[in-house]
Amino acid sequence: MEIQRRANLSVGWITLFLMGTDLFVVSPLLPFISEAYKVSPETTGWMVTVFAVTYAFSAPFFGWLSDKKERRIIITFGLLLFAISNALTAFAPSFSWLIVSRILAGLSVASITPLIYAIIGDIAPSNRRGTWLSIVVSGHLTALWVGAPFGTLLEYFLGWRSVFVVMAIIGSILAVVNFKTWESIPKSDLTKNLLEGNLLRILGSVSVTTIWAISMYTLYVYLGAALYSENRFSSSEIALAVTFYGIGAVLGSLTSGKLTDKFGERKISKATLIFLTLVLICLGIFFSAGDWVYFFLFIWALVGYAGFTSYQARLTVEFPKERGIVMAWNNTALYIGITIGSMIGGYVISIWGYSLLPYVCSIAAIASFLLSTQKVKESKKEPTFSVDT
Repeated sequence: MEIQRRANLSVGWITLFLMGTDLFVVSPLLPFISEAYKVSPETTGWMVTVFAVTYAFSAPFFGWLSDKKERRIIITFGLLLFAISNALTAFAPSFSWLIVSRILAGLSVASITPLIYAIIGDIAPSNRRGTWLSIVVSGHLTALWVGAPFGTLLEYFLGWRSVFVVMAIIGSILAVVNFKTWESIPKSDLTKNLLEGNLLRILGSVSVTTIWAISMYTLYVYLGAALYSENRFSSSEIALAVTFYGIGAVLGSLTSGKLTDKFGERKISKATLIFLTLVLICLGIFFSAGDWVYFFLFIWALVGYAGFTSYQARLTVEFPKERGIVMAWNNTALYIGITIGSMIGGYVISIWGYSLLPYVCSIAAIASFLLSTQKVKESKKEPTFSVDT
């Protein structure tokens, strides 16, 4: 049984690592893709935009479908589509086909990532759910500082198309592996209509994630430019700063799992949001203080992603019968928050400059905390699940 559990977690971790790599590796490859298709960098950036928008709009549908059908079938379908879309990205004959390939990639990842979270929530022991979720979340976050740099290195030796070929091959292999791994997982027994009273409760709960994402990405989207502007960091120093951030994110996720299992999902998610507010204020104070910024970037990611993981665990407890659609809506909320955060960041920079960004993020963090303390009324006939310990 223990061997099977380790195998399940390993498959979930590797699958989310691949999904994260597909998300994070595109940005550093944009200059090479722009040159290959003779389009401007701004136009090439649509690769990222269409992926994110497609993901945000399609994830709830796949989450709803997974609560009615067998999750492993949808995950397997998603991985096959992932392989096809990345192969098309690698060999797209025109930029228009490249955009189509990223739309398909967004669809594929939307049918995989939230469902992996949901299936881990389904099979995890109740007293270790936080730890299990933190492990698979760390797979996605590890791609930030391992997968993306590895893809950039592969581009250096074999060209940018090779990155997507490799991901297509791995996606095909993982389709078979996931199909076999989750064959013993029972289909969800959800039969009620989520639109009858429960959807508003779900949307109210995942809105916390939207505000949290604003607190993280209003600054992170512009982190490289901010470090250059405020500290005159070189490219290598900016890369080192991102590495500190990435390591902090992974450690925060893993640490959060054990703390969540020990103290409860609600307590840890609230505590981390309070600490996140304080850390962001400190980051604002020390942002122009040279090497100190490495430390505070590490702590920012550590606390921030500890909060994200513990809140995901909280959602799986509060919505035991709707984990698929809740995780899907939560991921949609995340992407909406990233989009809003980047817009807010751009507005703040244009008027006040980069130095104000950490303080704007701290306001979002405290707003997320206040929203998380609100208890959303549960629909009738639904049992109450306490997440306090």
